[in-house]
Amino acid sequence: MRFVGWQKTSLIDYPKSISTVLFTSGCNWKCFYCHNYKLVTDNRNLIDENEIKKYILERSNKLDAVVVSGGEPTLQPDLIEFLVWLRKTGLKVKLDTNGWNFNALKNILDKKLVDYIAMDIKTSFDKYEKITKVLVDKNEIIRSINLIKNGEVDYEFRTTVFKEFVELDDLKEIGKLINGAEKYFLQNYVYRESIKNGNKIMNYTDDRLRKMVEVLKKEFNFGKIGIR
Repeated sequence: MRFVGWQKTSLIDYPKSISTVLFTSGCNWKCFYCHNYKLVTDNRNLIDENEIKKYILERSNKLDAVVVSGGEPTLQPDLIEFLVWLRKTGLKVKLDTNGWNFNALKNILDKKLVDYIAMDIKTSFDKYEKITKVLVDKNEIIRSINLIKNGEVDYEFRTTVFKEFVELDDLKEIGKLINGAEKYFLQNYVYRESIKNGNKIMNYTDDRLRKMVEVLKKEFNFGKIGIR
């Protein structure tokens, strides 16, 4: 596995659990406001997988879960092998994904290798390429959404709300795609120096974001909807 980032302890990345978070190198999309941009494009500063495994084993009595994030983890050819190893530790496993690879997700779910999936949904489909900067197979995204919604593991969908390309109408289009989902979270765009093309004014006010959530709550049937 090509790991380029590691948050050894987190209280927020796996719900109600203490987790260690691993970030894989590479992504098939080029979202210009990605807050992990430097990690995604880093192919040199790899973290020794054996060091990670040693840490997890030594702290398995203090950790509850391991989160595999990125980048896009399903690009890693040995992801399944690593998830199989994680399963043997007895810890819970969460996977972050953009949903581009339906077959990989189905294989992971069929093998019962994760306990939680978090899938990013960028915006309405007519604006997807404006964010990702590459062609996106929308049918794959829809298949992944339905696979996750109808599966047996816990999950959430989430959208980073970047003002220029994610407006209320876009969120309503997402709502139609994921209506009935267990959990849907909006997370405000936050400017960071690490963002390649960051802009300090591309976020909504907290009040505006809350009003968007209230609209979505009235129009769609989510088990839980909120702001991250």
